Amino acid sequence: MVKHKSTNLKRMSTSSKVSRFLNRETQLLAFNRRVLAQAEDKSVPLLERLKYLSIVSSNMDEFFEIRVAGLKEQIKLNSVAISNDGNSAKQTFNLVGNEAHTIVAQQYALLNNELFPAMAAQGIRFLRRAQWTPVQQDWVKAYFFREMMPVLTPIGLDPAHPFPRVFNKSLNFAVELSGRDAFGRDSLRAIVQAPRVLPRVIKLPSAVTSGANDFIFLTSVLHAHVGELFSGMEVLGCYQFRVTRNSDLFVDEEEVKNLRLALQGELPQRHLGDAVRLEVADNCSPEMTQFLLAQFELDEVDLYRVNGPVNLVRLMNVPDQVQRPDLKFAPFVAGLPKSLLKVSRGKDIFETLKKQDVLLHHPFQSFTPVIEFIQTAARDPQVVAIKQTVYRTGTDSVIMEALIDAAKRGKEVTVVVELMARFDEEANLNWAAKLEEVGAHVVYGVVGHKTHAKMALIVRRENESAEDDNPGDGKRVLRRYVHLGTGNYHPRTARLYTDFGLITADEGICADVNEVFVQLTGLGKATKLAHVWQAPFTLHEKVIAAIENESRLAKTGTRGAIIAKMNSLLAPEVIEALYRASSAGVKVDLIVRGVCALRPGVAGLSENIRVRSVVGRFLEHSRIFYFRNGGVERVMLSSADWMERNFFRRIELCFPVTDARLKKRVIAEGLAPYLKDNCQAWEMNGEGGYIRKKPAHSARGVRKAAQEKLLALLAAAN
Repeated sequence: MVKHKSTNLKRMSTSSKVSRFLNRETQLLAFNRRVLAQAEDKSVPLLERLKYLSIVSSNMDEFFEIRVAGLKEQIKLNSVAISNDGNSAKQTFNLVGNEAHTIVAQQYALLNNELFPAMAAQGIRFLRRAQWTPVQQDWVKAYFFREMMPVLTPIGLDPAHPFPRVFNKSLNFAVELSGRDAFGRDSLRAIVQAPRVLPRVIKLPSAVTSGANDFIFLTSVLHAHVGELFSGMEVLGCYQFRVTRNSDLFVDEEEVKNLRLALQGELPQRHLGDAVRLEVADNCSPEMTQFLLAQFELDEVDLYRVNGPVNLVRLMNVPDQVQRPDLKFAPFVAGLPKSLLKVSRGKDIFETLKKQDVLLHHPFQSFTPVIEFIQTAARDPQVVAIKQTVYRTGTDSVIMEALIDAAKRGKEVTVVVELMARFDEEANLNWAAKLEEVGAHVVYGVVGHKTHAKMALIVRRENESAEDDNPGDGKRVLRRYVHLGTGNYHPRTARLYTDFGLITADEGICADVNEVFVQLTGLGKATKLAHVWQAPFTLHEKVIAAIENESRLAKTGTRGAIIAKMNSLLAPEVIEALYRASSAGVKVDLIVRGVCALRPGVAGLSENIRVRSVVGRFLEHSRIFYFRNGGVERVMLSSADWMERNFFRRIELCFPVTDARLKKRVIAEGLAPYLKDNCQAWEMNGEGGYIRKKPAHSARGVRKAAQEKLLALLAAAN
C-alpha cells in the first residue's frame, strides 16, 4: 500500500479538546500529496501524469495566494487566535512551510528524473540549449528577434529606474551585468519581464527537427539571447524567478455602497498584493537571491529553489499539442438518461418533466440537457420568466448567451450574479454588464453572503390540463420548472468535475426555490421552506438534527447509518455531532475529497467513523448526504460542504431526492462505488495520514475504481 502521512502532526491525547480536530492547512497539503501520487502512478497514462503534476502546481499557487497569505496577515497583526486544532498562525505557518518545500522538491524530482525521460522515450522531447542543432539555433534566434525582442522591455536598476512592479505569478528574469551602457551607467542588475502574450512552451516546427513533438522553453530562448537586450555589456548571469502574492480580495461589504464599483476598483490590485512566496532557478546566485528576497520583503523560509521552469502550470497545455491518444485517458461520449432520449428526438422537455424528474450525473452523463433546458426556455413563447444564479460560468458561456437571448425576446430574466466568486470576479462582472444592456434584471445577492446555490427557475404559461397543451384551448395557468445542482453552470468543468443535477416540476421544491429568489432580489424576512434546507438559515441545524436523529435511533436499538460525500469537512459543531453519533453506535462513512478536520477511528471518540478520499480522472465535487432514518432513507444533494463559511456566510441549498427510483440511483452511483473503490481511494487515519487502497494481491483481486465503473455504466459508446 502507498502511504502518505502528515509528518508534521504529532499524536495527541484524545482527552484534550485540541486532539479532536486536524489542521486545515496541513490537510490541504495532504490532498495535494494525493494528487501528486497520481502523477507518480505508472498505471496512469504518461501525458495525464504530466497534467496531474501541473494541477499540483496550480493547487499550490492558490494555497499560497489564499491560505499562506492569510497566515502571514495574522502573523503580521500579532494575532493570538488559536485554530480548532490548537495551533497559532505562526505554528501553522511553520508546519506548512516544511511540508510545502518537501512537495515542491518531489514535484521537480519526478519531472526531471521520471517524466521527462519517459516522454523522451516516447518521442516527446523538451530540448535544452546544449541539444539544439545548428538549424534549430538559427530558428530560435530568428524567433527571438521576430516574436520576443519587440515586446521585451529590459529594466536596468539604478536610482532613476527602481525595482519594477512584478505581477503575481508572472515570469521574470533577474540579470547580473558587467560594463557600462551607452550613457556611461554601470548598473550591475536588470530585470526582464516576460509578457503574458508569449507562450512559455514552444513547439518546434517540423522543418527544423526530426521529431514530431519537440519543445523548447521560452526561458531557454531568452537565456540564449539575453545579451541582445544589453548591447555592449557582459551578462554574468540570467535567472528566472516568480513571485506569488496575496490574491484574496478585500472589499468592506458593510461600508461599500456599490459592490460592483468597489470590486472593479479592487480587481487591478489583486496582481500586486503582498508577496508570500519567491520561486527562483536553482542556479540563481546567492547575491541575486538575497537581493530579490529583500525587494519582496520575504525571508529564507519563503524561498523555493527549483530545478526547471518556475511555473509547472504551463505544462498543462502540452498534452493538447501532442497527438498521442495512447498516452492519454481513453475518450468517452457522455450519456443521457433514458427519460431524455425522446427529448433528444424532438419531444418537449417540459412534457417529460410533467411526468417525472430528471437526474443527471456529470461528467458521465451529459451537461447538454441543462444547457438545452435554458436555451429551450429562452426560445419557447410560452415561457414568461427565467431566474438563475451564476457563481462560476466562464468567459465563454452558452448558458449566459441563452439568458441574453431570452431577455432580447422580451422575457423576464433575473440573474443573481455572485461578484465575489474567487478568481471569477472579472468574468462575472462582464456578464453582468452584458445582461443589463439587454434589459435583464441583475442583482448581486446579499451583502456579506456569497450566493453559492446553483439553481434555475423557469416560469411557463400552460393549459391547466397536462394532456392538452394547445395554447388556444382551456384555462391558462403558470407552471414552474427548476434545475438544482451540486456544481456550477460551467460546461467545461462539467466535463471534468463529478456533480449531480436535478430537473424537476415538483411544485413544493419549485415553490421553495421561488422563495429563495424572492429573498435574493427583494427585501423581507425569510419564510420557512417546506422541502429545501437553506444556508444561512436552516442548513446547519437541519444537518445536525439529522445526525442527532441517527444517534437517537441507534440508542433505541435501531440501526443508524450516515454516508456523506463532500469536498471539505471543517465545521466543528457538525464534527462533534458525528463524534456523538459514533459513540452511540451509528456507522458513519465520510467520502471527503479534500480537507477533513475530523479524526476517524480513534478509540472512545470516532471508532465507528471511516473517512476516505477519492482522487481520480475527474475532480470529485458532488455533495451527497444520506441518512438511514430508521429505514425511510433520506437522500439530499447540496451545493454546500460542511464548513462554517457554507453554513453561515453563504446562500446554499440542500435539496431532497424524493423519487424512489432516482434516490436509488444517487446511492448506487454517488455513494456505493466510492465506498468500494480499491484503486483511487485513500483511507484516512486518526493522525491525518492517508493509505491508498489497492486490489487484493490474488487471482480474485478485482479492480473497483468508482469512476471507471460509472463511465462503463452511464457513458455512451466511445
